Amino acid sequence: MKNNKTIPVQKNEKHTVKIEDLTHEGMGVAKIDGYPLFIEDALPGEEMEVKIHKTGKSFGYAKSMKRLTSSQNRVEIKDENFTRAGITPLQHIHYPAQLAFKKQQIKNVMKRIAKVSDVKILDTKGMTEPWGYRNKASVPVRKIGDKLMTGFFRKNSHDLIAMENFYIQDPKIDEAIVKVRDIMRTYNVKPYNEKDNTGNLRHIIVRRGYYTGEMMIVLVTRTAKLFPASKIIPDITEALPEVVSVVQNVNPTRTNTILGEEAIVMFGEDKYTDTLLGKKYEISHRSFYQVNPTQTEKLYNVVLDFAALTGEETVIDAYSGIGTITLTLADNAKHVYGIESVEQAVENARTNAKLNNVENVTFEAGLAEEVMVEWSKEGRKADLVVVDPPRKGLEEAFINAVIEMQPAKMIYVSCNPATLARDVALLADGGYIAEKIQPVDLFPQTSHVESVTLLSRTTAK
Repeated sequence: MKNNKTIPVQKNEKHTVKIEDLTHEGMGVAKIDGYPLFIEDALPGEEMEVKIHKTGKSFGYAKSMKRLTSSQNRVEIKDENFTRAGITPLQHIHYPAQLAFKKQQIKNVMKRIAKVSDVKILDTKGMTEPWGYRNKASVPVRKIGDKLMTGFFRKNSHDLIAMENFYIQDPKIDEAIVKVRDIMRTYNVKPYNEKDNTGNLRHIIVRRGYYTGEMMIVLVTRTAKLFPASKIIPDITEALPEVVSVVQNVNPTRTNTILGEEAIVMFGEDKYTDTLLGKKYEISHRSFYQVNPTQTEKLYNVVLDFAALTGEETVIDAYSGIGTITLTLADNAKHVYGIESVEQAVENARTNAKLNNVENVTFEAGLAEEVMVEWSKEGRKADLVVVDPPRKGLEEAFINAVIEMQPAKMIYVSCNPATLARDVALLADGGYIAEKIQPVDLFPQTSHVESVTLLSRTTAK
């Protein structure tokens, strides 16, 4: 078979390259005769010897064999297993350089996708200590040798790498996982075997309130049987006095989805509490709750600043979850309407409003795009629309409903710069111009970046 002449490198060849750039995932980019090579653990300006391990028509992948020069932005890594598992792909980058990289990612997509080059992009808001920040861990359980082990999967596989310290998680969560793991070993609980769909314990999930210290343990199992539960649960609560809730979630299917449909409350209730910007929230085992509480408070303060509410505004908060942004806005608005598709989250949100004595809020259950279309047809108006959608961004029907409703301002909280840029372009067609974007680093040591964008209506419909 003839080699493709357009590809200047072949698998297993060795080359000396200079790193020119980083991909949005934080991989180094080098070029040989214009052909891009993506290289892990490589920084712009570095020269290195690499070995080609995969080629495609447009780009290839290489592995660093020897670093000949080092960037001034390189720092010592915590653990090479983190790179193997993909947990902290930026751990080798000096933290201020990580923040600059994330700002640049937003700048790149605004220019390339949104075709906007004049929007003001502020410096990324970072953390004083960018480790130990996660308030939730979902850790797979498997058998290694003859032992039940916890850890994380190697990238692009389901091969478990045994780990006890994840560094980016609250250290008390790491300790709790080990204690629960050891209790499971004591009672010979069978770890899940994905290949045969046998065994029982699939994941250990730990959630912890940053301010309250309350802890929830979720045991994800293949079957509803968990023997001997009468001994396991008292052992967990004795070993971890912070635990206020133990939930067994049953997931019998062969799937990459962690949680199943059935839940059994084994201790306490299906909830724990935490506070955010002075408000108290009840959080169930299924609830979405931002994993970095101190940075979330910075994010929400940006939303408040961009909103510049006077107390007279009607606000719509789409994708409202358990009501965290809704209740934060309610202090300075006339009324806030939250829209959320997950019924349990809507119930949590209503409970949280009562917990905090907030009365000027209404929560609607339904898909954001469907509710917004219905409201726009009814002629409802809002002064401000706030959105915090999933990674896929906004549905076109939602965007059209916003344009029909004509709020003076829109605030877009995004976890995906690419879909943000796509939606900014669509909103621009409807008269909404992005004024400024504030990146906020909720996930240090990773390539993920959150941002808050202020859009203003510049033309009548």
